[in-house]
Formats: sequence, structure tokens, C-alpha cells
Amino acid sequence: MKKQPSLAFCVLMDVIGCSSYLLPGWGEIIDAAWAPVSAIIFFIVFGKKAAFGAVFNLAEELLPGTDLIPTFTIAWFVRYFANKKQKVVALKPLQKKTSVLG
Repeated sequence: MKKQPSLAFCVLMDVIGCSSYLLPGWGEIIDAAWAPVSAIIFFIVFGKKAAFGAVFNLAEELLPGTDLIPTFTIAWFVRYFANKKQKVVALKPLQKKTSVLG
């Protein structure tokens, strides 16, 4: 299992993705260059199991008007709660099975 990236890093990556609209008229051109870089970073940070997320991130950066979707931050929360759930399940004590017939 890959190490959980920091939430600050994920928020920063989403801010970088949204910042392309700070230059009027250049937003979509910058997004076309940023999209594959962002998808590769997503794949490296979240691993092979997040390949769908990397493809979604690529599409989100390329499609007009979708830059406001915080894909890195959403992936961070999904990974965080999945890891938390695994730890809770792993720490549950085993229960003895009781027989009604004794």
C-alpha cells in the first residue's frame, strides 16, 4: 500500500490546476499542457489502484469548465477513509461462535 500523500500537497495540486484561469484566454491552452503532467503526478502519488482517478484527472483538466473539481483532494479523502476503515476492521477482536445446541 502506498503512503498517504499530505492533504496540503493535494490541495496545492488542485489550486495549481485551477490557477490556469488567472490568465484570461490562456486557460484552456495551459490546461492542455498541464493535464498530462497532472495525471502522471496523480498516478505516481496514488499508485496503480488509482489509475481510473488519473484518467479522470486528465479528463477533468482537459474538459472546459471542470477545473473546479478538486480531484486530488477527493482522492485524498477516499484514500484516508479507506485506510481508516481497514485499520478499524483489523483491530476488531474475533468473536467466539456459540452453539445453540450446546
